[in-house]
Amino acid sequence: MQSINMLLSAIVQIVLFSLIPFIWWLFTVRKHTGFLKWIGFKKPIIENKGKYIASCLVIIVFFIILFLIVPFLVENSNLATAQFTGQGAKALIPALIYAFLQTGLSEEIFFRGFLTKRLTGKFGFKVGNTVQGMLFGLLHGIMFLSLVGPFRSIIIIIFTGVLGSLMGWINEKQSGGSIVSSWLLHGGANICVSIVAMFSVL
Repeated sequence: MQSINMLLSAIVQIVLFSLIPFIWWLFTVRKHTGFLKWIGFKKPIIENKGKYIASCLVIIVFFIILFLIVPFLVENSNLATAQFTGQGAKALIPALIYAFLQTGLSEEIFFRGFLTKRLTGKFGFKVGNTVQGMLFGLLHGIMFLSLVGPFRSIIIIIFTGVLGSLMGWINEKQSGGSIVSSWLLHGGANICVSIVAMFSVL
């Protein structure tokens, strides 16, 4: 039952996060390209595998740093992964749905698939990618503002903002515009945190 509820919740979130991009696509470029290709949901084109792997490792290090400082900023019970606390392996399927679909895919569609591409097309890569990273950080900081206060929220905004910019960079500069790279990194990070909660490692 938990898996079905999580899947339904994930579908709703994906639809909500895809709504603005879909409407934008519908009224601007639908005659020229398909929606999935337009947001970058396609096979990554990796020209330099060594540089790509190094970029992935840098992002993973940033995720690890974020996960190490989060317990000092936010009570574990206030994190989304708290729903899996102490459930062990029976929560694996719901956790995978949460990690890769509900949060990973929905956020990558909106932030890296829609915002990054529109903003970089309008303002250039550096400005556009920085702005989408800041917006990504703001979303996460605002979610915790009432729980942790402004100072801790700013720390969350900075770290998640940097991660958002790095994931935009790996998509646009290392993956031929595909959001699959950031989606797998984002989902992979989320499932790691979920597993920590599932088995009450910390």
